[in-house]
Amino acid sequence: MVRPGRRVHKHREASIAAASGDVYRAGFACFVGRPNAGKSTLTNAIIGQKIAITSNKPQTTRHVIRGIVHQENAQLVLVDTPGLHRPRTLLGERLNDLVREVWSETDVIGVCFPADEPVGKGDRFISSELAELKATVIAVVTKVDLVDSATLAKHLLAVSELYDFAEIVPVSAVSGHQVQTLVDVLVKHLPESPQLYPDDVLTDEPEQVLIAELIREAALEGVRDELPHSIAVLVEEMMVEGGVTKIYADLYVERDSQKSIVIGSRGARLKEVGSTARAEIEQLIGARVYLDLHVRVAKEWQRDPRQLRKLGF
Repeated sequence: MVRPGRRVHKHREASIAAASGDVYRAGFACFVGRPNAGKSTLTNAIIGQKIAITSNKPQTTRHVIRGIVHQENAQLVLVDTPGLHRPRTLLGERLNDLVREVWSETDVIGVCFPADEPVGKGDRFISSELAELKATVIAVVTKVDLVDSATLAKHLLAVSELYDFAEIVPVSAVSGHQVQTLVDVLVKHLPESPQLYPDDVLTDEPEQVLIAELIREAALEGVRDELPHSIAVLVEEMMVEGGVTKIYADLYVERDSQKSIVIGSRGARLKEVGSTARAEIEQLIGARVYLDLHVRVAKEWQRDPRQLRKLGF
């Protein structure tokens, strides 16, 4: 991860802080954990707007998306990673490599443990992978709104026995419980540094990647369990004509039967995906959108290096 500090001016407030003897901190933090541990929902809650797609299906996140939190004396750059898992495909291996690469380059790592699920093999596997890292490691117990206080207390104890965490913070991204406390803890462990990004930047992810992710999120809703892993989206073209942003995108699946599921009876499902995604994209870019979607079959793309490159993996 390249620190972009040299390409932007020092934060105006950082200079003031330095003059007054206060410390300005800036750096990278990431949330890791097994799939569906609430990492993306937590990232969105902290940033205050949707930059990482969320779904109740595991392995939803595929791109490392950076969200940026600006504070008077700090800048927290959040990196959203895919969930670490035991891979079954080349795509799965590449996603795991991506997670480990991010781990090695961040200042603080928050390991997410959902409060409504017992500590299991996946949690122990992830905790064992942290031993060699230089980053400060904290535990984040997510989804605390879903359990009672006695269950939470037992869960916090179980988590504390997994690893020598610098801190353990229980949060709920849905209710907002302790989200700001978590931000404060993350910032506390960042290095002293000038500002890394300009004040008005919330993410450095290319707009077309965010748009593709919003389309994929809409396509994931309400489909069969085996389908999410097989959907990829590529924005082929974007142009502005007469105040309308025209977006042409392809949804890739691996089999003809999956294509039928995505399109639905007489195209009804694809139309629904389009209208849902269009509303999200209009909110993202602040403009009217014309969205043109096509479903294409790329057989076994998750195992094909050439197809994976084309789709951005």
